[in-house]
Amino acid sequence: MSSATDRGELASRLRGMPWNAKTRDEILRTVGRGALWVAGAQVAVAAGVTAVDRMRVHRQPPSGDFPRLPSYDIAAASGNELTVFTDGDTLYQRMLEDIRAAKHSIWFESFIWKSDQAGEDFKRELTAAAKRGVQVLAIYDKFANLVVPPAFKRFDPDIHVLAFPLLQPGNPLSLRTWARDHRKILVVDEEVGYVGGYNIGQRYADTWRDTHLRVEGPGVWELSNAFTDFWNKHRKRRHPILPDRGAKSWEPRMRAIQNEPDIMLFPVRGTYIDAIERATESIRISQAYFLPDHTVVSALLRAAERGVAVHVLIPEYSNHILADWAARAGIHRLLAGGVRIHLFRHAMIHAKTMTVDGRWSTIGTTNIDRLSLTGNYEVNMELYDEQLAEHMTKVFATDLTNSRELTLEEWETRPWYKRAVETILRPLAPLL
Repeated sequence: MSSATDRGELASRLRGMPWNAKTRDEILRTVGRGALWVAGAQVAVAAGVTAVDRMRVHRQPPSGDFPRLPSYDIAAASGNELTVFTDGDTLYQRMLEDIRAAKHSIWFESFIWKSDQAGEDFKRELTAAAKRGVQVLAIYDKFANLVVPPAFKRFDPDIHVLAFPLLQPGNPLSLRTWARDHRKILVVDEEVGYVGGYNIGQRYADTWRDTHLRVEGPGVWELSNAFTDFWNKHRKRRHPILPDRGAKSWEPRMRAIQNEPDIMLFPVRGTYIDAIERATESIRISQAYFLPDHTVVSALLRAAERGVAVHVLIPEYSNHILADWAARAGIHRLLAGGVRIHLFRHAMIHAKTMTVDGRWSTIGTTNIDRLSLTGNYEVNMELYDEQLAEHMTKVFATDLTNSRELTLEEWETRPWYKRAVETILRPLAPLL
């Protein structure tokens, strides 16, 4: 019997049932009990996984002992001077030097801004700059900094501070009402700009592996414009309005791509997919949290099928263990389709980068997960430059020396209890 016939017969039987109020109430109670059971199981498993992970971290705390390349300067074809950083201490030193040299303006934005020594260094230099007459604007995300002591978040009145609110106006049931400002930008005198994955905090410099980009030249407008748009849209009445200046020149080889959930604009996802679709030789992806949706997975599999070498580097254990388990739902399909997955060991890799065919690269704040791709405010720099892509390939190769490859055989022979946990936590993936 065909499936259409089966469905028709089932529909006929349902129409013939004594569909009264009692039957309806019984069905609703059964569905409700099932939903409560599933939710309870998810909470219990999530709590167990989190507890086990905490014990693991306590036994083997991250040491930050992994290979790093020194900062690398590039005279880009776009007419910009670029510097790639994969070491947080070196990055922070360079950022603070540029802040100390500022003459007119400093625009600073960080998702997380810790109150430790690194955070205090930035606060001190920003305050000093404001005292000498430099316009200092600073943005941080309230939710991401709930654990930061309130005293640290009291700033000198000469600094204009925007704490991005916990909740945006609108429907509280909409995930976009809860969108976070996940961006990390620094612009000095509209002549030097930074963007990438590094938050501000000593642990991010010492024990995490991340990637950040410094831009000097006309391409800084991309980051200036990104900051200006966000500041003017979310500022309070007490905050100054920034002039909205158009680009002095159009440079198609360098663009800042911004996700703006309040207007349902998510071009970073499209940029990732478009680059994957264009690939003919290689795709190298580094991600902190890798929970690709069906479209991204399909694009990667099609690339692998046409002979592209697709490599994805993720943490063996991230700082969000539930995201790790939820992400496992799509691993089998990727491995079976020829995508090679590498696990960065003994440290958290937080980079959000991709390089395609040794020509195109992106460095930014956007993870390949639902929160970043269709939820948060994000910014990625898209760059078409072969010298930069060559260096990013070297960075990836260096990271692989601290990684192990996850094989299809290993994945298919994992224990039954891991499969059970994955099944229970899989529905959480869209929320992570």
